[in-house]
Amino acid sequence: MAKTQTLKAETRKRTGSGVLKQMRREGSLPSVIYGKGSENINIKVNTKILTDILAHSASESILVDLEIDGGASQTAFLQSTQYNPLSGHLVHADFLAVTEGMKISASIPVEVHGEPVGVKAGGIVEQLIRDLEISCSPKDLPEKIETSIEHLEVGDSLTIGDLVIPEGVEVVLAPDVLVAIVNESRVTKSEGGIEGEEGEDGAPAAEGDSAE
Repeated sequence: MAKTQTLKAETRKRTGSGVLKQMRREGSLPSVIYGKGSENINIKVNTKILTDILAHSASESILVDLEIDGGASQTAFLQSTQYNPLSGHLVHADFLAVTEGMKISASIPVEVHGEPVGVKAGGIVEQLIRDLEISCSPKDLPEKIETSIEHLEVGDSLTIGDLVIPEGVEVVLAPDVLVAIVNESRVTKSEGGIEGEEGEDGAPAAEGDSAE
């Protein structure tokens, strides 16, 4: 299951863009925590700490314990993030407050391990799905889905239905959707192709006219 990280937060007043820019320069990330049946709370968290948490996580689908103003912590799901398109730095984050009985939608990575038998025989492996859309309760949120593809031969494939999905996790895609496949390489195909017949040099001889 995904690990829950602790993140300190402070409430902030709703302010204009100038104040938000100053806040970011000081190392704070403007954020919002919201939830069903409760008012949105404007908060700020330490940009570097959240960036480090994400850098050591398999994906951005993470759970955090927000300690707001030093009080009791609130478990929250990182719903979305915004980045500066030029610098790539975090500029905003939205957190969803976790409540009893709720379900969340998340995107988690799919990691395949091992060299397929088909690749050793000259094939090429292609991973078609690297992130999986799922739905589950926060307590069942997996960090990632891992699977071995060592057994795949040329022409074999791995589907959603072949993955071992943790209990309580629902996958959005159908079971027959391909995750990975071992294709025949172009070299192998060309070696098995039919060689073209060599033509004779020069133009074909034309029938001569009979002498009168």
